[in-house]
Amino acid sequence: MTDSQRQQLIAAALDVRGRAYAPYSKFAVGAALLAETGQIFTGCNVENASFGMTICAERAAVFAAVAAGCRKFTGLALAIAGGHSPCGACRQVLAEFADDLPILIVDAENPSSVVEVYLAELLPGRFVFTPK
Repeated sequence: MTDSQRQQLIAAALDVRGRAYAPYSKFAVGAALLAETGQIFTGCNVENASFGMTICAERAAVFAAVAAGCRKFTGLALAIAGGHSPCGACRQVLAEFADDLPILIVDAENPSSVVEVYLAELLPGRFVFTPK
């Protein structure tokens, strides 16, 4: 991932965070996923009164990319107040497509604070389906 791509991802994650629908938690999250093709797919969290129906920003971005025909990813930026890392469900979904994805975690309250981690660090024992 180039410096230019990093900056584009961060800007896209911060932008889409503003469109999150989080009336219950008040915890808005924006995600920008870089496909191998160079395309950027974004997603934001969308909550629901039936909490189990809520979708995280990371999964929304992955699903949008897959729907557009992309399945190989080279980077992800997350814009989250406080700079939190992805939940376990999102980690597993991301690992399906890029088991060592670089992730830029941006503190949305202080956008100059960016921490880079790798998905393999966040999900060291990921589930892998091996059919018999």
